[in-house]
Amino acid sequence: MSTVPQHVDPDSLTATLRAVFAAREYQWTGARVSNTWVWLMERLQQFVEWLDGLRLVFPVYYYILLSVLTLLLAVLLVHLTLVVWRSFQPGARAGAPVAPIGPVRDAAWHLAESFRLGEAGQFAEALAHRFLAAILALDARRVLQFHPSKTPAEYPQEARLDETGRSELADLVASLYRHLFGGAACDAAEWHRFDARAAGIELHAATR
Repeated sequence: MSTVPQHVDPDSLTATLRAVFAAREYQWTGARVSNTWVWLMERLQQFVEWLDGLRLVFPVYYYILLSVLTLLLAVLLVHLTLVVWRSFQPGARAGAPVAPIGPVRDAAWHLAESFRLGEAGQFAEALAHRFLAAILALDARRVLQFHPSKTPAEYPQEARLDETGRSELADLVASLYRHLFGGAACDAAEWHRFDARAAGIELHAATR
């Protein structure tokens, strides 16, 4: 007894693909498409013909393979949908989180670590710790709420700072991204400017 599902037209997939390949756009000539494209299309057509033969000789295997391919396509579509959806989330648009700098300690520890790295000439890494020290200090004053999953660019949006403070914090984020993620060179002068601006952020905490 055949186990081929009765509700599926066994010729539908092959007929559809053959109709697509018969269209004018798929009439391959060397003048219109590259040899690589021709080779890929020929392999695809051979695969369709192989599927057609499998359906005739081993219909059960044909439907098993068709089910696996359909499931794979569904998984790929779900993955693509998730990627697109995440790209439109505020955290994704803000950019990458702070580069891995080890376990999060308190503000004083990260401040001291930033100075140590600055003295060692590791200025980009020093920026990351100095920024985190400033964020943790603002968190302690309830100006904002720190969370490891947040991106740097999310903090200026939520921080209870005056307009100048928000602008300064946004500029710190831009500098952090430029040097830490964008690959721009960071020298001692830039590090000291960053440190001085980070130290003044708390002065702009909004008062109620």
